[in-house]
Amino acid sequence: MIRNNEKFLSQIYAVTDLIIIQCIFLFSYWLKFHVFSTDETHLPFGTYFLWSFIYGIIANGIGFLTGFYSPKRKKRFSFEAFKVIQVHSLSLLVLLSFLFIFKELHISRTFLLIFLFNNILLVNVYRYVIKISLKQFRKKGYNKQFILILGAGSLGRRFHQTVLRHPEMGFEVIGFLDDNLVQHDEEFSQYKPIIGNIGDLENILENNLVDEVVIALPLRAHKKYGLIIEVCEKAGVRTLIIPDFFDILPARPYIDNFADIPMINVRDIPLDEIRNRLYKRIFDIAFSLAAIVVTSPLLLLIAVGIKLTSPGPVIFKQERVGMNRRTFSMYKFRTMKVLSQKISDTQWTTENDPRKTRFGSFLRKTSLDELPQFFNVLKGDMSVVGPRPERPYFVEQFKEEIPKYMVKHHVRPGITGWAQANGLRGDTSIEDRIIHDIFYIENWTLLLDIRIIFRTIVRGFVNKNAY
Repeated sequence: MIRNNEKFLSQIYAVTDLIIIQCIFLFSYWLKFHVFSTDETHLPFGTYFLWSFIYGIIANGIGFLTGFYSPKRKKRFSFEAFKVIQVHSLSLLVLLSFLFIFKELHISRTFLLIFLFNNILLVNVYRYVIKISLKQFRKKGYNKQFILILGAGSLGRRFHQTVLRHPEMGFEVIGFLDDNLVQHDEEFSQYKPIIGNIGDLENILENNLVDEVVIALPLRAHKKYGLIIEVCEKAGVRTLIIPDFFDILPARPYIDNFADIPMINVRDIPLDEIRNRLYKRIFDIAFSLAAIVVTSPLLLLIAVGIKLTSPGPVIFKQERVGMNRRTFSMYKFRTMKVLSQKISDTQWTTENDPRKTRFGSFLRKTSLDELPQFFNVLKGDMSVVGPRPERPYFVEQFKEEIPKYMVKHHVRPGITGWAQANGLRGDTSIEDRIIHDIFYIENWTLLLDIRIIFRTIVRGFVNKNAY
């Protein structure tokens, strides 16, 4: 029910955005041709209006593709503001491509800039006004939803506290039902009272206005769920269950279905879908081929530099743990003196590591030693973007010390990643890297990959932690 409502509201937002964009077009047209300029030689109004409508359709499409209209989670306004800039900037680029293809070359570029600026500014303003208005509307008690919580233990109290912290959501708890009718401790005074036991549910629903019943009972009480749900459905009241083990679930668990048996998918990973894996693989192959062709002169120069500055092979191969915990040989330009496999596989590189060659230090500092990994991408061992792979020795160590460390192996490792694009390289917190890796895994889109690549190019090659 909640998800369907959010989907509908997202669709309403999309339609409203389309209407707002046309209003902004009229305002921008007036500014350009009746305030800033009175030149009558421009294209007719109808032509501008047609392309404005096409722009609105493009913006809606890009909005859905980039998750701007996604109902999956509540968004802070700063997130929405960034998305507005992203959506409208991309939409203008697509519109310019259409104008070029259809040879509509006389559209005023000044008008397009005014139109873009007004869209970013005014769409943000109207969305902010709506957000604040709804918040105030709910705080004043309109559109209230009354909740009865079954279970006054830690789970029920935690949910009650969450409701109290978010008055703008329009929910109000009328009380608890619990088979232990004693107020558990002095601190319970901050909560709504226990108004009966579980057996009183039917009577309470008949005599009180209740919109939703939230079951927050411990796992050992699961045998009561069937009767509780039956009573609620008889009374026409919606029922929600907070699983007693929700603390071990991720922020966004996914309900899957196998042969009509519902299952909780503990981690919803976009790249589990064949379609998304195919898109990412095509992008990886195309990008790595282009990178190898473009950097081929540089690859040759680095190979010569390594040969001239230290004895040994040009390419260093090292075992790393990849997707689904399978190991593979990762390629790098050799940056250290030739060492035994045991030493290279079990020792961490330090800032002033005596094993590094002078030319190798330069390659590491500029990340040029990573270039051969594009061949790993072509082989399918790696992706251009993904969590960085680690040596088996350290994987065995980290998986015991760092919660959720092994989640990173659900996808192909990458040459760069969300953690690296945010400066987490070299001797930085492994815990912070895993948090970034899990965010990437759960929120993957092709646009996020492109964003990470762009950030890496702009500020990721030379890094103070890269040694």
